[in-house]
Amino acid sequence: MKIGIPKEIKNNENRVSLTPGGAQALIGRGHKVYVQANAGTNSGFSDESYAKVGATILPTAEEVFAIAEMIIKVKEPIECEYKLIRPNQLLFTYFHLAADETLTKAMIASQSVCLAYETVTKPDNSLPLLIPMSEVAGRMSVQQGAKYLEKPQGGKGILLGGVPGVKPANVLVLGGGIVGTQAAYMAAGLGANVTIMDISLPRLRYLSEIMPANVNTMMSSRYNIEQFLPTVDLVIGAVLIPGAKAPHLITKDMLKLIPKGSVLADVAIDQGGCFETSRPTTHADPIYEVDGIVHYCVANIPGAVPMTSTVALTNATLPYSLLLADLGWEVACERYADLREGLNIVHGKVVNKPVADTFGLVFENI
Repeated sequence: MKIGIPKEIKNNENRVSLTPGGAQALIGRGHKVYVQANAGTNSGFSDESYAKVGATILPTAEEVFAIAEMIIKVKEPIECEYKLIRPNQLLFTYFHLAADETLTKAMIASQSVCLAYETVTKPDNSLPLLIPMSEVAGRMSVQQGAKYLEKPQGGKGILLGGVPGVKPANVLVLGGGIVGTQAAYMAAGLGANVTIMDISLPRLRYLSEIMPANVNTMMSSRYNIEQFLPTVDLVIGAVLIPGAKAPHLITKDMLKLIPKGSVLADVAIDQGGCFETSRPTTHADPIYEVDGIVHYCVANIPGAVPMTSTVALTNATLPYSLLLADLGWEVACERYADLREGLNIVHGKVVNKPVADTFGLVFENI
């Protein structure tokens, strides 16, 4: 199979979808890998490192898309890439379609096959291709939240972990999945008082067993959130409903409960955001204020640490890339249910029900 690795062009997206080691594994199975020039430079991988393992370097994205049967990306295609996508071409990437109607309709019109990392689902309902980036995003959300709590950055001027004689910050984590767990670990490690909320009592029991002593668990409800907000310094939005738009757990009218200069970090922004006042931001312009509350809503948080993120992503995606390349997407998805769950749009038909429901489109059961 001919596999294309284009350079990511989303704002400050420094990751690349495949390491040279991943390229070598695919080439070793008889496949051809075409890498756009400088695609891996910002992740620490030179064109020469890809060429050494047998990949072909092409100057432009147009050439990569034109020759490849499967495109492996990190982030969803953006508008200038829509025209490059061909009918029957397989796109393997993060799509987050439920948060973007324009992208969804463009992919339907392309007649391509859209296989989304974020909905590949194992029998135990875990999301193997979302986990590594969720781990990075969860940890970084606290790192960024701590920075924007600083007064010169627009925050209230509080140190997350405090110092002897001065109490630490109060951190609320909404969602006890991978993002929330990693965020809670990071915040607790910095010395903050952490509360993690989730709607699953079994998950809360598990978290209460594994978390440090400065992490408390609480059932998530509007009442409990409202009770907590008057004392909060940093809120991490870590809610995930696979394939679907995130619910708004903090509404605009609830902002009046939050002390001025507090920070909301919405990691769920890829899926529409779990704060009503959230809108996507970029690494170049990461924050804005609403009613005196700092919002950090960068949609590709792991792109800021590409050396870590690229390797972590390839570790997770490569086994699936090999299956798709060796068998073709139809046979691979027929044999492996977890890959089949990743299919979102096939030849103009929406085959993921949450995406179809979000936009009132016809759902086709593949």
